[in-house]
Amino acid sequence: KPEDRQGILAVTAKIDIFTDEEKDTVRELWDDREKGYNFLVAREGGQIVGFSCHGERGLTEGTYDLFWIAVDPSARRLGAGKALMRATESEVQKRGGRLLVVETSGLEKYASTRAFYESVGYEKEAVIRDFYRVGDDLVIYTMHF
Repeated sequence: KPEDRQGILAVTAKIDIFTDEEKDTVRELWDDREKGYNFLVAREGGQIVGFSCHGERGLTEGTYDLFWIAVDPSARRLGAGKALMRATESEVQKRGGRLLVVETSGLEKYASTRAFYESVGYEKEAVIRDFYRVGDDLVIYTMHF
């Protein structure tokens, strides 16, 4: 919903590992929703405590990207992340998706993010060394439906 923008940006602002550039990217994706960026939100007591953003990957048949998933640090370990992931998977499948691709950083500060993807059943497909910058690998996870 259009009114979810502030809540999504508020969650994004609370995530310490996100750079300013990454936070700006979330805002840009939200503002470009009509280009195929689909947001889902998790709420607790009416407040947005997390969100995901996914969309179809161009030039593919049934492949989707999870562009973003984030949960307010105060709401972690309460199941919001897993619920968002499952809701995203459900939406992808409803749209005929057969593959969901997740990309993240290999930096140590993203270790808990990678552990989360693995804990909800995603397979590590590939690592591209020095992708983002020297010393910051791209780690790719997938879920096949």
